[in-house]
Amino acid sequence: MIVLKAGQEKVLSALQSVAGIVERRHTLPILANVLIRKRGSSVEFTTSDLEIQVRTQSELGGDSGEYATTLAARKLIDILRSMPNDQTVSLSSNQSKLTLQGGKSRFTLQTLPAEDFPLVQEAADFGPSFSVPQKTLKSLINQVHFAMAVHDIRYYLNGILFVAEGKTLTLVATDGHRLALAQATLAGEIPKQEVILPRKTVLELLRLLKDEEAPIDIRFAGNQAKFEFSGMEFVTKLVEGKFPDYNRVIPKGHKNHVTLGRIALLSSLQRAEILTSEKFKGVRLNFEPGLLRITSSNAEQEEAKEELEIDYEGDPIEIGFNVTYLREALANMGQEMVTVSLQDANSSALITIPEQAGFKYVVMPMRI
Repeated sequence: MIVLKAGQEKVLSALQSVAGIVERRHTLPILANVLIRKRGSSVEFTTSDLEIQVRTQSELGGDSGEYATTLAARKLIDILRSMPNDQTVSLSSNQSKLTLQGGKSRFTLQTLPAEDFPLVQEAADFGPSFSVPQKTLKSLINQVHFAMAVHDIRYYLNGILFVAEGKTLTLVATDGHRLALAQATLAGEIPKQEVILPRKTVLELLRLLKDEEAPIDIRFAGNQAKFEFSGMEFVTKLVEGKFPDYNRVIPKGHKNHVTLGRIALLSSLQRAEILTSEKFKGVRLNFEPGLLRITSSNAEQEEAKEELEIDYEGDPIEIGFNVTYLREALANMGQEMVTVSLQDANSSALITIPEQAGFKYVVMPMRI
């Protein structure tokens, strides 16, 4: 039976969209495989790591009829990648093996039974669905994902908090040293729903979402989230736990403000970062009327100094930061101007975007 017969690009694109979650090494060998299910001319590809399941469907020709099997995902992708873009490829079944053909190339691949593939059991209690354009969600994730913790013992920090309430969708990430918050407006009112998406889910969504107005439909259950977009279905387990009260962390009433060019500030910080020590990523910022000085030094007694002319009339403040925390926030924004609000050398700084009221970034100072 010919399972599929289509252009290399079309088959590869469908496979790559689901293969991001597949681990190279796994305790269950079948989890390195992609589940291929054929119904008529439509072929469905499904992958899982027991926490996340991604499924896509594509019209890929072949014989009509039903068929299901599993095949090593990475191996299949590597073979397809090695073939010319404009080549027609076919996948045909023969007992417990599949044969992939393209031009004069022929590969016989071992399969594992489809019934052994562990599908994620979908929750029965999904809440009301809501949708946003894909580019909106991608932009929100971009603005906060870098502030997620990595392998933190406080497991609820290893992900992003999603809060949908009324007409607002809020995404928050924090690692305890900094906090990023971004908001978008929803088309309709929905009751409050609050979930924590795991780090791997967030990064995979970021990879899959497109910069287009096409919608992504989102539903949350007690222990699962489900996303449907561009012919794909993405189901993920949630992180259990109580996310910190982010509203208490965001400073209110800082009296010193300066609005300056994002690129100029980012470039100065990137240059100053070169002379910080590997362990100690500290830079010192001196805010004075009309001037911002950025300095860094390292154990070899080398020093970097940067000066920026700024429109600042507030108190003179000398404050230290981990330069990585500032650089990552600025690099993940697309706007031209940013506003930095400060109280004193010992209080956290608030970075906002003048034309986007829904973005807030809080960073703790460090002693230098």
